[in-house]
Amino acid sequence: MSHPLSADPGDVTAAARGVVRVVLIGQEGGQLVPVTHGSGFAVTPTRIVTNAHVLREALQDTSLRIGVVPSQGEKSAYAKVIAVSPRNDLALIEITGGTLRLPPLALAGGQDSGAMGEVVAVGYPMNVDLAQGLTIGDIFRAQPPVKSRGFLSGERPSRQFDTILHTAPIARGNSGGPLLDGCGRVLGVNSFSADSDGGGAEFFFAVSLRELIPFLRAQDTEPQVNALPCRSIDELNAEERARLESEQAAVRERLARRDAVLREAQDEARLAAQMEVIAARENRVAAALLLLLASIAGGVATMRLYKGDAPRGQLLGAGALAAGALIAAGLLWATRPGLAAIEEKVAEALAQNPAINPGAGARPATPDATKAATSDGALVCTLVPERSRVTSSRIDDVEFAWAGDGCVNGRTQYGRTTQGEWSRLVVPDDEDAVAVNTFDPATRTLRTERYLLGADAMATARAARRQYDPPACGANEAARILGEQQSALLAMLPDRPNERLVYSCASKP
Repeated sequence: MSHPLSADPGDVTAAARGVVRVVLIGQEGGQLVPVTHGSGFAVTPTRIVTNAHVLREALQDTSLRIGVVPSQGEKSAYAKVIAVSPRNDLALIEITGGTLRLPPLALAGGQDSGAMGEVVAVGYPMNVDLAQGLTIGDIFRAQPPVKSRGFLSGERPSRQFDTILHTAPIARGNSGGPLLDGCGRVLGVNSFSADSDGGGAEFFFAVSLRELIPFLRAQDTEPQVNALPCRSIDELNAEERARLESEQAAVRERLARRDAVLREAQDEARLAAQMEVIAARENRVAAALLLLLASIAGGVATMRLYKGDAPRGQLLGAGALAAGALIAAGLLWATRPGLAAIEEKVAEALAQNPAINPGAGARPATPDATKAATSDGALVCTLVPERSRVTSSRIDDVEFAWAGDGCVNGRTQYGRTTQGEWSRLVVPDDEDAVAVNTFDPATRTLRTERYLLGADAMATARAARRQYDPPACGANEAARILGEQQSALLAMLPDRPNERLVYSCASKP
């Protein structure tokens, strides 16, 4: 089932972190000066897409250098040309020097550009620079890109290549910047505008992904293509609540059915037990009465023999029979089943009833089988798309070896919160994102929530992460200690993540 795109407030802002100003730089009086500029966006941490016409002057004049100015931070860098395709106005450049790495943007695979959805053009229009009074020197400083909204107007071939027609305003300087869908994924590369001198409505063109993806792959550059539906966090939270309520209702229904079956089984077992116990009591009482009568008769016979001066042996035999019958009658009376036996038989019948205890009558599991069913081990975790929100992350399967003490893959300790949740925070040095991984051993569910932060927020997160050293697997109270260590950093994160990846884990074959 497909879902409509559903943007979260931070989607375009997160994507804009990977948008750059592409500046052609010359020298004048020994000073570096910008000659012209366009826009571009990262498809890998070091490779940037822009328009071929943005680089035209640099390709014709080898004295000009290509500069890359990111949207945040203090670092800028030079770049070299990897490939240029004038036919469809695409170019690929690569950062040199290793001083700057960018968050790549994902391409929106599988989207219908004719759906008239809202789009955002992101880049560095020169008319905005002029309106803000920026000087030439300001071009070399990090500036947030300009975002303009519009709507898709369809796809059509133009200038012999595939383009997307839209109404998000762009101007000179926007060339090479991305056209984004509502969830911050690239739909195309902004290239040119329609002539509106006649006073008609203005339209703008972006090079489509049908042109961009083959161009990148021809240069051994595999972009991140995301064809999954984009779901808002609010939508996911609502569906999770509904799913939990449905599961709880199903459990209540199962318990109600089980209670009904139990009551019926109890009634049947009690009736059968009552009849069995009453019959046993009556049989024993009758037998005891018969023996008592036999004892009385034996006593009478003994008295007659005594009065008749019978031999001593006959007297003793008759007396012994009378006494034995009396003792047997007493034992039968004393051991007749009581009313408590009814409840004992009811409990025994319920324990052996498969409708109440599914395992009743089954062969006991061997020690090895029990260990195999309950032991920790290697898992393979697969994304559950309908419970996930993915904008730019990879969605490959995850190998996840879990141990009961919270040790993952034999080397990474997870922390335990006071609510009993197992989690681990990841704050990388080479990516502007904080990931919170949580695992529920009971349901074998792995969840990764990613916060795509700006440069300042990442610097703060990295400083907080350096304040503690996570305990190693197997250390004394490692889970509790790590849970406490991570709490301060967790409190610093935004209220909502940009992405949520939910995986279902199963035993590795």
